[in-house]
Amino acid sequence: MGAHLMFSIIFEVLGGLGIFLLGMKNMSEGLQAVSGDRLRKIISVATDNRVMGLLVGLTVTCIVQSSSITTVMVVGLVNSAVMTLTQAIGIIFGANIGTTLTGWILTLNIGKYGLPLLGLSAFLFLFSKNDRLRYTGLALVGIGMIFFGLELMSNGFKPLRTIPEFQQWFHAFQATSYIGVLKCALVGCVLTMVVQSSSATLGITMGLASTGMINFHTAGALVLGENIGTTITAFLASLGASTNARRAAYAHIVFNLIGVAWITLLAIPLYFPLVSRLVGGNPDMMVTLDNGEISYPQIMTAIAMVHTGFNVTNSLVFLPFVGLLAKLVTKMVPDKDGEEVPHLTYLDVRMLDTPALGIVQSRKQILFMAESTELMLKNLSIVLASREIDEPLEHKVFHREEILDNVQKEIVVFLSQLVSGQVPHNVMDEARRQLRMADEYESLSDYITNIIKGIRKMRKNGIDFSEEGRRDIIDLHTRVSAYVERINKAVQTGNAELISVTAFSDGDEITRIMKKYRKEHLNRLASSATSPLNSLVYTDMLNSYRRMKDHALNIAEVLIGEK
Repeated sequence: MGAHLMFSIIFEVLGGLGIFLLGMKNMSEGLQAVSGDRLRKIISVATDNRVMGLLVGLTVTCIVQSSSITTVMVVGLVNSAVMTLTQAIGIIFGANIGTTLTGWILTLNIGKYGLPLLGLSAFLFLFSKNDRLRYTGLALVGIGMIFFGLELMSNGFKPLRTIPEFQQWFHAFQATSYIGVLKCALVGCVLTMVVQSSSATLGITMGLASTGMINFHTAGALVLGENIGTTITAFLASLGASTNARRAAYAHIVFNLIGVAWITLLAIPLYFPLVSRLVGGNPDMMVTLDNGEISYPQIMTAIAMVHTGFNVTNSLVFLPFVGLLAKLVTKMVPDKDGEEVPHLTYLDVRMLDTPALGIVQSRKQILFMAESTELMLKNLSIVLASREIDEPLEHKVFHREEILDNVQKEIVVFLSQLVSGQVPHNVMDEARRQLRMADEYESLSDYITNIIKGIRKMRKNGIDFSEEGRRDIIDLHTRVSAYVERINKAVQTGNAELISVTAFSDGDEITRIMKKYRKEHLNRLASSATSPLNSLVYTDMLNSYRRMKDHALNIAEVLIGEK
């Protein structure tokens, strides 16, 4: 074989594979963007009901067009304690069925139309101003790239039929016996582990089969192995995750390993002959077209049927034993000694491939910041009201502020990565709102700790509040705390109407009260009823409460839609 021919084959197959993978990514992003709200609603109905979990996994995978994305997403949700192990297992079953849709898409004989579809839909994506149309265009661009990539791979494989060395090498992997099926399944497994996309290896398998390089039995065995190889993605995602998240990944592996183990025993005597009968004859039947090209019209459908039949059957067989599978993986991944430390945030890089769900996770972290500021204010009220030193309580306030500093940084990094890809405007707008709210809550926590620092400074210098000063500062604290709580309630419910009328007027009232107390304090200073140092610290405290009100008002403006 000449070097020119070899490079031509390599370049065409690699180029086709790259376009195919990029097409899968674009189709997934486009479908997610078009159905973002639906995707969130679908995930929210996941319950411990195994049938419902299976249907959720099937539907989500049909939308995102990748069982790897679905299972990695499930690992992320379990890692964040948002989903239980039983729910995760049911969704994983459904994901295995949902991924078979890719095979049926590839059976459509429209490879030569892939490039025109890509071109026309690119115009829709680039020039449409309507978000739904724009991302529908992106999904169609992805579909066009998938078929164009598959066509390139098929054309790249065709010259291999004329090269004896390759014919001999492929002949060594013939699934004519049980050992042969296992060898081919192992090749499919390893190839999928390397590429980390069962859809890509399915495309390669179909490309080889459509050119006659491999027969139906070999292709079917490769597909069975690809089901094991696809579990590597979720396994890698579970490394360093919580115990339950690792159990979810192991459940995916055990489910596919046992399934492939029993189906390979029946492949030659029962399963492959059954599929051959269902497609109406011999899948390896060769047809010569009018233009002289050789075609295998039934083999693509037969491969898709092998893929679907196995995953549907395996899921239905395992469905009654979800509880047993959960117990098995619990023994395989036992609980750690001592109580497992909960994760600092709900944020997980596993969510980045599904922006519609990732933005929900980051919102939960915003709610955590809101609850934390309320807790800090409650602890601060105890410190203000008590004349006794409570170092542990003060330390809790400072520690919580440090946590919120780190959380805000994590939110910024997470949302920046989330919106770096193709995301719809509603997700982009929500990300901007969340970034601003995270900044405001972090600043609010800073001013809460400033009050504690002021109290400590007074204590260090042996001074204390006057009776009037303590009364005024506690009153102002109560007003600001109530104001923050009302705004937090609106954030939690997403109902801006709760504060749209009162946010500005209540904020103005707090400013008025603060100015009043500052004036009264200055009068006390003028009459020598307080010391200059006390005055400096006290006015700083009053200003801190005003700044707290300002940051809370900024959060209200985000909810209301003010710039």
